[in-house]
Amino acid sequence: MEGVLTPEIWIAVAEQTGIAELRRTTRDEPDYDKLMRSRIEILDRQGITLSRIQGVIGSLTPLPGATAFLAALREQVQVVIVSDTFEQFAQPLLRQLGWPALFCNRLIVENDRITGYQLRLPDQKRRSAAALQSLNYEVIAAGDSFNDTSMLTQADHGLLFRAPPVVVQQFPQFPAVQDHPELLARIRALL
Repeated sequence: MEGVLTPEIWIAVAEQTGIAELRRTTRDEPDYDKLMRSRIEILDRQGITLSRIQGVIGSLTPLPGATAFLAALREQVQVVIVSDTFEQFAQPLLRQLGWPALFCNRLIVENDRITGYQLRLPDQKRRSAAALQSLNYEVIAAGDSFNDTSMLTQADHGLLFRAPPVVVQQFPQFPAVQDHPELLARIRALL
């Protein structure tokens, strides 16, 4: 979701709080647990609450072209968004995107403080693609970072969307696209 359809939530939080350490994403750190433990520690140290983060998220809008891309895609295929975001973060953005299906994780919250997180499943992106394939669906997946590559590998067709050069270089087997019209055209060509 983030980086493909919506802005990166943690980068927006970093910008609005002035905490540069929160700018790190899965584009920078492939170890999701390490990244999240670091984020939770920073939030605790800085006194940043879930409510404050939700306020930042409420001010965000989908990336330019994302809503039209998603609407055009949903006219042709079923769309499931598989994301490392959290249920408590996603609602304002899902509303703006027309409520697509979202598989994501859940935060553990105590007194408005984020104290942990609960993965839906380990390696949920790859396992979601495999589960859809087990139901006899052909899976076309797109993502932008290290944590998407197991899903792209599992999918029948994987595409990188605005991925940083380091990801594109390490995973040259996936075509890299730079905008929503090109992504839509690549997907349509696979149908």
